[in-house]
Formats: sequence, structure tokens, C-alpha cells
Amino acid sequence: QVQLVESGGGLVQAGGSLRLSCAASGRTFSSYAMGWFRQAPGKEREFVAAIKWSDGTTDYADSVKGRSTISRENAKNTVYLQMNSLKSEDTAVYYCAARGRPIGILRRGERDYDYWGQGTRVSVSS
Repeated sequence: QVQLVESGGGLVQAGGSLRLSCAASGRTFSSYAMGWFRQAPGKEREFVAAIKWSDGTTDYADSVKGRSTISRENAKNTVYLQMNSLKSEDTAVYYCAARGRPIGILRRGERDYDYWGQGTRVSVSS
């Protein structure tokens, strides 16, 4: 079992920055990739970014590409999402997810991830 705890959310003005963190514990040896998803009010949860533990390969949704950076710190079993130039449409609850199965290319579907955190709220004021 893998436990994921997100932190770093909050209220920020448009144009500002936030860094989200996701600390993984438990059977992290079985985690092959990590992803960030978000769910805005009244909308479905959507993919934001993903990274492989092994080589740091990354993938980004078009909506955040160029404004966000996902990174990992293997020694701390922690993944980060640095978000810059935040917009009101970035307001959402952000979830960290871990994939416990081997992976080839990075995946963007919720079903491709096996463990989920409780989420951290990001609110961007315009």
C-alpha cells in the first residue's frame, strides 16, 4: 500500500506561483510513475502532469505546459509541481497519484494510477 500526502496549496493572486508537494510512503518501491491531476468546481478531474521515478521523463497537459514543472526527489520519495503564471482557471483541488504497475510511456488516465492522495486546494484570484 502506498500513502500519498499533498501539501502546498493555498490562495494566490493571478500571475503568482505555488509549489505543490506530494510525499509518498509505504510500498514506494512499487511506484513507477507519479501524476498530478486537478478537479475544478463542477468539472471532471483532469490530468496535469506526470513523471517517471526511474529517469525523470515528464509529460504535461497543454493547459499547463510552459507554466508548470514536475520534478521528483527520489531520496525523499517526494514529487513536486511548480506552477507559475497562475490563472483563475487553475483554481482546483490538486491530487497526487501513483502508478504501482510497470509503465512504458507515461499515462494520462485516472485508471492508469493506483493510489491517490486526498488533494490540496489551489485558489487563484483574478
